[in-house]
Amino acid sequence: MAVIPPAIDRDSQFFWDGVRAGQLLVQRCTDCAELRHPPGPACPECGCLAWKAEQSAGCGTVYSWVLSHHPTEADAEPRVVVLVDLEDGVRMVANLLGVPVAEVTNDLPVEVFFTEVDGVPLPMFRRRAV
Repeated sequence: MAVIPPAIDRDSQFFWDGVRAGQLLVQRCTDCAELRHPPGPACPECGCLAWKAEQSAGCGTVYSWVLSHHPTEADAEPRVVVLVDLEDGVRMVANLLGVPVAEVTNDLPVEVFFTEVDGVPLPMFRRRAV
């Protein structure tokens, strides 16, 4: 199964540039200072259009997760998709690698890492040593 490259626009270009550089970047509103992810043109808190990119430490805990199944092709390995509460205060969806399905739980400590899948650089999460 091939990976479909993400749709990159002017609001998300900085995020994907960061991924290619091995950095997890999020937006911070320059007016009210709220962090936000996914990237967007305006702050959902105050409506301000001005923002700056800020590097996230990429550490957090699993808030929720699902065992994903491809609708037409069998997966070679179980694919766990997680919603992560980053310590920075935003949430992010990505795959969780290297953790057996039986060990995946909410509140599992995780950290981001970057890998290429079919030539596409992507952020993923793995268990974090605590």
